[in-house]
Amino acid sequence: MTTTLDTTTAPAGRRAAVDLAAVREQWGDLLAAIDQAPAAEWPPREQKGFLDQLAARDAELDQVPATATIGRAPLVLREHPAPLNLDALDAAIDTERALFDLADQIAEQVQRPIRRTPKPTGLGRTVAVVDGADRTDPARWHYASPTDPGSRAYGLHWAAVWIEGRALDEPSGDLFAPMPLRLLYEAAAVARRSRERVERALNRDGRTTTLDRPCPWCGGELTGRTRAGGTPEVTCATGAGCGAPVLLDERGQRVWRGAELVGLYVALDAADHRAEE
Repeated sequence: MTTTLDTTTAPAGRRAAVDLAAVREQWGDLLAAIDQAPAAEWPPREQKGFLDQLAARDAELDQVPATATIGRAPLVLREHPAPLNLDALDAAIDTERALFDLADQIAEQVQRPIRRTPKPTGLGRTVAVVDGADRTDPARWHYASPTDPGSRAYGLHWAAVWIEGRALDEPSGDLFAPMPLRLLYEAAAVARRSRERVERALNRDGRTTTLDRPCPWCGGELTGRTRAGGTPEVTCATGAGCGAPVLLDERGQRVWRGAELVGLYVALDAADHRAEE
């Protein structure tokens, strides 16, 4: 999920692509957060429950016929049962709407209309027949209507990937024209705001918090850090003297990142149980 690209100086199309990728990569975390009450402590509770929730959902999916389209319907097109975190739900809905609307805007300006081929009627006239293959081209963005969600039915991931392709001007025959520079800048701005919205809802917008519980291995002070687009981490202030089974960082502190945080959560919970006994 981390990236070394400086999105403040990179070309607009590349900036948009990086931010859209960050939205997609964190989308599962945001959806998981909707079903969990927000927590005041750090690390964010949705980080702790995400792996367990994924396992439970995978088990559920094993019982569903392969033809079902689980999780693809946009949030704006379905009811979400009893959300526990309204901030996360609002962020998800706003992000979907922003990217769907952006895709509509881009398609309106750069996507070629569906081809129509003249066909004689036998009465000295011709009629325009829609090119079925062109109409169903998987690269084409389809607008929503009162009776059909169009490409929105494929969810935020497809919208983000489709917008990224236009921002990078990926080749697709004559289906698309290059994006005008003004529209490209608008796309980059929407992508950046979407990423910031998602990361803010997940408490990943660059925070440093002193945890209210000591290190389970040495009793040292634990500090949690988040950074935009990056993996949260926790460090122990004791340094090399801490016996935690993780590596030292460049400052000589024990640090937990990514999957290593699961081990820290387990150790913290175990310490809490021992204290209650």
